[in-house]
Amino acid sequence: MTGEGTSLRSLLGLPEVARTLTASLVGRLPYTATGLLLILQVRELGGGYAQGGVAAGAFALGLACLSPFIGRLVDVRGQRAVLLPCAAASATIMVAIALLPSGTPLGVLAGLAAVLGAVYPPLSGTMRALWTDLVPPARRHAVFALEAAGVELTFILGPLILAGALAAVTSPGVALIAGAVLLVGGTLAFASAPSSRGWQPSRAARTLAGALASPALLTLMVAVAFMGASFGAIEVATAAAAEQGGSRALVGPLLAAWAAGSMVGGVLTARGRAPADPHRRLMIMLLATAVTDGLVALAPGVPALAVALFLAGSCIAPAFSTLYTMVSDLAREGTLTESYTWITTGIAGGLAVGSAVGGALVDSVSTHAAMGLAAGMVAVAALIATAGRRILAVPVHA
Repeated sequence: MTGEGTSLRSLLGLPEVARTLTASLVGRLPYTATGLLLILQVRELGGGYAQGGVAAGAFALGLACLSPFIGRLVDVRGQRAVLLPCAAASATIMVAIALLPSGTPLGVLAGLAAVLGAVYPPLSGTMRALWTDLVPPARRHAVFALEAAGVELTFILGPLILAGALAAVTSPGVALIAGAVLLVGGTLAFASAPSSRGWQPSRAARTLAGALASPALLTLMVAVAFMGASFGAIEVATAAAAEQGGSRALVGPLLAAWAAGSMVGGVLTARGRAPADPHRRLMIMLLATAVTDGLVALAPGVPALAVALFLAGSCIAPAFSTLYTMVSDLAREGTLTESYTWITTGIAGGLAVGSAVGGALVDSVSTHAAMGLAAGMVAVAALIATAGRRILAVPVHA
């Protein structure tokens, strides 16, 4: 299972794989801390946490609503033609937010945050669109799993470096400027790679519906929306559990255990072979996630919760690596980048709903109830995937 044909070294040794993956992850690192940095910047300017939440929510809303259309533009115009202007615009807005004076009205900051989300470069979608060119079909599941593990690493390092260290030692504004530098640097390095420079848009005829004309993509998007809802519920419930356990500071290590589990699961999946039946693998991983989320809901204390979160996380990257591989096979011609951004939108939308409902359950019932909601949401995602078996059947040519 880990010989030359399936080793991570051989995968990273494929032309441009290590270069483009590293550049993409560096460019995506600021995204993982942007919401938190916006909250901290609002506090720095004299606002409260509720106002900070409005700014962070505006960023997420802008990203969720317009990223698919930015992805569609990539499919029409090419990667460099879209990525570089988006990176420049995003960095400019981040610096502008960093330099806002104290007393700036919330509407101004929230408006800038929304525009930032709207023009944020779609590095995730463009990277995944390149895998079909850079990686042979038999290894594609592995590179998606490796990327998923790398993304989890950015979700650990981004908040730790930019928010936990830099913003704490200097200021949130300095951390935002540093994030802008990382965003531009990573995007430039990615877009300068020969594979990205040479990536050609498909000449296939396009419809107004674009990627959403695919029933398979719609099915996957609804399924990942329920997955996103589970993530939101677990995040808010974990924060509450940490406070109930005696220290709010425990939320960082607990969420890190969750992300670390996903990272380990992604690496192990990358070292294995491609599933003979991707749809069956997806259903198994979704069911495994639902079961382990159930363990999270039943955890009696903080130590048990950390273990349960690690186990639950270990199923996430394998599930998403399979799902992303299926998208590459099922997307309509000429809509691959857009398809991946719709998946991201589904996750973000579900995350927002799950956070709101999970928070309400924490306040009105208990943290265990909110975590139980997360398990139920993943179970619904598994049912959707099961019901859509015919729609999600990967074409024979893939």
